[in-house]
Amino acid sequence: MNAAALQAAGCALFAHEPLSRHTTFQLGGPCPVLIACATPEQLHTAVAELHRSGEAFELIGGGSNLLVADGGLPSAIIRYQSAQPLIAYAHGVLNVSGSTQFDDVAACAVREGLAGLELFSGIPGTLGGALAGNAGAFGKHIGDVLEEVTLLDRAGRLRHAAPAELRFAYRSSALQTSGEIVVAARLRLPPGEAAVLAHQRNECLMIRQQKHPDWHVTPTAGSFFRNVAPTSAAGRRQAAGWFLEQSGALEMRLHGARPYAKHANIIVRDGPCSAQDVLDLSRRMADAVAQKFNLQLEREVRLLGAFASYER
Repeated sequence: MNAAALQAAGCALFAHEPLSRHTTFQLGGPCPVLIACATPEQLHTAVAELHRSGEAFELIGGGSNLLVADGGLPSAIIRYQSAQPLIAYAHGVLNVSGSTQFDDVAACAVREGLAGLELFSGIPGTLGGALAGNAGAFGKHIGDVLEEVTLLDRAGRLRHAAPAELRFAYRSSALQTSGEIVVAARLRLPPGEAAVLAHQRNECLMIRQQKHPDWHVTPTAGSFFRNVAPTSAAGRRQAAGWFLEQSGALEMRLHGARPYAKHANIIVRDGPCSAQDVLDLSRRMADAVAQKFNLQLEREVRLLGAFASYER
């Protein structure tokens, strides 16, 4: 890997970097090198250079919805995240870098009087991560407003794709298995009343503040399990948190890891614990739901690195 070329492109390099510094759970061991990219051009340079040198890498964004193993990773990490919003607006369309914070995109849309993103206010992570996981709230999803996405494969090749190619579904997309990276996206939004949108945004932020922990204060990766499909044994109840509460998960704890008191589907760290502790606790919680409801919860949080097997 040509470090000089990466630095000339504006990338920042960190050797033997603890990934606990780059995840909202503040857990995870080191990687050999972390390459921080803020712009599409920097990302393209980093991916092309690693491909040229034959080095494997993993990609992270804002570090939310992510649990990194205590032993870290043997491969390089590219972190694609921008502290400042990279957004261009014209004629009802937002052209956004995948590195932009998702909440910054929602805030920009509200300011411009564009509807469709206000319900996503307060969701952590980057736009790229949100598209990969088809993030959403209140029955709406980011895939609903996507017009076109620019993707980068692991060999450094760029292409444009339509929403249908991403095969959006609840909390999932083809990007989760294809390995392609969201470089940028074009979002088309209908006009709305700015004052009404601002009110809805503030309400969403208040709801999240009441029900979700602030990861800056209480480390967490957000909702650990996907909500349950209505066609399953869940019947009309779909919230994974309800099943966890009814199964006694709120009383569980493993060292410093425990479910959040106001939301059983969120695991937080309020004392010393390892990433393995968090994963083992989540497995105990899922087992309790399986035993009580004969229902298998699906993990929403992404795992990176090697974790130990789990024994009941």
